[in-house]
Amino acid sequence: MIKHIATVVLFLLSASRADASNTHLQIVLADTIPKKVSLAEIVIKGKKPPVTFKIDRQVFRASEFMGAQNGSGIDLIKNLPSVSVNAQGEINFRGSSSFQVLINGRPTQGDPSFVIGQLAASSIESIEVVSTPGASFDAEGKSGVINIITKTAPEKGVMTQVNVMTGAPPFNDFDNERYDQPQRRSVDLSMGYQKGKWDLSGGINYLRNDQAGYREGDVFTVLNSVKTSYPSVGERSFKRYNYGGRLNVAYVASDKNRYDFSLYRGYRFQSRVADLLYSNSKSNVFTGSLINSFVYFNENTQEKNGVFDLYAVSASNRLKENVLLDQSLQYEGAQLEGLTTNTNFSYPGLREIYQETINPSANPLSAYRYKLDLTIKKEKSSFLVGYQFRYDIQKGNFEYRYRNIGGTDFLIDPLFTNKLVLQNNIHGGYFQFNGAASNLNYQVGLRAEHMNRRLSFQGSNGERLRLLNLFPSYRFDYALSEKTHLKHSFSRRIKRTNNYELNPFPEREHSETLEKGDPSLLPELSALWELGIEKKLKKGVLSFSVYHQRIKNPIQRVNNVFNDSILNRIYTNAGLAKQTGVEFNFLYRVGKRWQISVGGNTYRYDINGSLFNSSLPFSNGSWVYVLNSTQTITLPSNWFVQLGINYLSLRATAQGEDGAFFTPNLSVKKSSTNNRWNFQINWLYMDGGLGISNRQRITTKGADFYTTTNYIY
Repeated sequence: MIKHIATVVLFLLSASRADASNTHLQIVLADTIPKKVSLAEIVIKGKKPPVTFKIDRQVFRASEFMGAQNGSGIDLIKNLPSVSVNAQGEINFRGSSSFQVLINGRPTQGDPSFVIGQLAASSIESIEVVSTPGASFDAEGKSGVINIITKTAPEKGVMTQVNVMTGAPPFNDFDNERYDQPQRRSVDLSMGYQKGKWDLSGGINYLRNDQAGYREGDVFTVLNSVKTSYPSVGERSFKRYNYGGRLNVAYVASDKNRYDFSLYRGYRFQSRVADLLYSNSKSNVFTGSLINSFVYFNENTQEKNGVFDLYAVSASNRLKENVLLDQSLQYEGAQLEGLTTNTNFSYPGLREIYQETINPSANPLSAYRYKLDLTIKKEKSSFLVGYQFRYDIQKGNFEYRYRNIGGTDFLIDPLFTNKLVLQNNIHGGYFQFNGAASNLNYQVGLRAEHMNRRLSFQGSNGERLRLLNLFPSYRFDYALSEKTHLKHSFSRRIKRTNNYELNPFPEREHSETLEKGDPSLLPELSALWELGIEKKLKKGVLSFSVYHQRIKNPIQRVNNVFNDSILNRIYTNAGLAKQTGVEFNFLYRVGKRWQISVGGNTYRYDINGSLFNSSLPFSNGSWVYVLNSTQTITLPSNWFVQLGINYLSLRATAQGEDGAFFTPNLSVKKSSTNNRWNFQINWLYMDGGLGISNRQRITTKGADFYTTTNYIY
C-alpha cells in the first residue's frame, strides 16, 4: 500500500511532464431553468447538493464530474466510490461485474458495459446506487442496482442543452500502423418541455472514442516434457463509436392517474485490432536444450456491433386515497453481431500466409417484462405486494471457417461451429413492508422467483434447469440525530448466465486463445450484510459502511491447455467466494474555492474450491483497493479546475491476478455569468512522464501453463 501511495504522490509532483495522454475540447450551450431543491436534502450554499441520501440509496449528481461530460456513461460512473473500470472497459460494482442497470427505473438485461456505454454522460442528470436492494427490485445482479436518471425539463419550463466536443491527437501512438490516428469527438442534444398535463423529454447523441494501444505478452505451455514458449508484442487498439436517441412522454390525466411512455434506441460499433509478432520456441523441460523455433506475424481484428432497444409503457392509478396500482410493460432488444478475422503471416516480409480464419457470429437478445404492484399506505407505514413476469430469448449463431496454405475456399470447422438458443422464463412474487417508529425507519420484504432455463444447441437435446429461490431482504435506518443516521441492511441476490458463458463450443479469440462456456453452469447466489453510518456535515457529507458478502457457485473464467500453442479459456463454477470490505464517501467544501470529493472501497476477496470436475483444487485471495477522487477549484470569473484520479489495485482471480489500473484526468472549465454556456478542455490519462497510467497486467498460471499480458492504452 505504501508503494501505491508513493506512486500517487510522485505522479502529482510530476504532472507537468507529458508522455502518453489524450486531450480534447468541449463546448456546451445550455438554456435551463433550475429545479427546486428540497430543504430535506444536504445543501451546500449556492449549489445543488452533490450527494443525497435516501433510506435505500445514495444519489450522485452527474454534473459534479467535469472530466466525464464529454464521454459516455462509463466515463461518469467510474467516479463513484464503489465502482471501478479496468483496462478492458469492464465495469465492477463492489468488485463484481454482476449488477443490474436501470434507466429511469426501467431494468435492463444486457451487459452493463454495453448498456451504459450507449448513453452520453451529458444526458445524465444523476445516478442512484442501491447496494442492498429490497424485494420490489428484480433479484438479478449480485452487487446491487445502479439506476441512471436522464435529464428532463424543469417544472413548467423548457430545457435545451447542446454539447460539442473534439479531441486532439495523443502524444504517444505506440508507432501503431493500423489505428495510428485515434479520433475522439461527440455531439449530443437534450431537450425537455413541461406544460399542463404533459411532460416531454428526449435527446440524440453521437460519440467517437478510439483508443491507441499496445500489448506485451508472454505465454508458455508444458506438454510431454516439451516447453513451448510464444511471447508476443504488437498493436492492440480500438476504433469505436455509438449513436442513439431517447424519448420520454408523461401524461398526468389527473391527481389520481398518470401514464408514461419511454423509448431508447442506439447503435454501437467497436473494432479491436491485435496485430502481434510471435516468437515461438520449443525446448526440453529437463535439459533446456532448444528443439526448434520460428517467428510469425498474427493479424487479428475483432468487430462487434449491435442495435439496442428499450421500450416501456406504464400506468399509475390511485384506486383509493391510500391504494395505488402500478403496472408496466417493457421490451428490450439487442441485435448483436460480430466478426473475428485471424491471419498468420511469415516473418519478415509477410509474403506467405500460413493460415486464415474468420469467425462470424450473431447473438440477438429479446426480453419482455410485465410488472404489477399494489401499494396500501397508512400514516407511517406502507405495504406493497407485486408480481413480475420475465421472458427472454437469446439466439447464438457461431461459425468458424478456415483456409490453409494453398487453399481457395474457406471451410467450416464443425468443432468450433454451432447454433444455440437460451430461454429464460421467470415468475416472481414479492411483498415489502415499510414502517416507522420514533427515530427508526425500516423495510422488510421477501421475493420468490421460479426460473426455468432451457438451453438447446445443434446435435443435442439441450439442457434444462429449474430453480425456485427465495430472496429475503431488510433495512433499518436509525436517526442518531437530525444529521446522523445509522443503517443496517441485508439482501440476497442472483447472477444468471448468458449465451457466452453457456456455449460449449470454443470461439477462436486470437492466435493463442480459445474461449468457451459450460452448458451446466449454475447461477451465482450471494448474500450481503451491510452496516453503515451517514452524516451530514456543515459543508459536506460523510458516509461509511462495512459489508460482508458470501457467493455460492462464483462463475470464473479460467485457463487450461488446448494444445502446445493454444490456451483454452473456460467459464466454470468455482466453489465459494467471500468478500469483506469497507466503503466510504467524503465530500467537503473548504472555504468558497475548494471542494474535496474522495470515495473508495477496500475489501478482502477470497475464493476457493476446485476446477475441471474437481481435478484441480485451488485457493486464492487478496486485498483490493479502489480509490476515486476529484479535487475541484473554483476560480474568479466562473473558472473551474478539476483533477480526477481513478485507482484500482491488484486483484486476485481463481488462477492468478489482475494488476493495478490508474487513470488521472485534468479538466479546466469556463462558464458564462448566467451559466447558459461553458467551454471546457480535458486532458485524459495525463501521465506526467511516469509511464504508469492507463495500463494493466493480467496473469494466470497453472501446473502446465503460464500467461501474462500487459495492456497499455
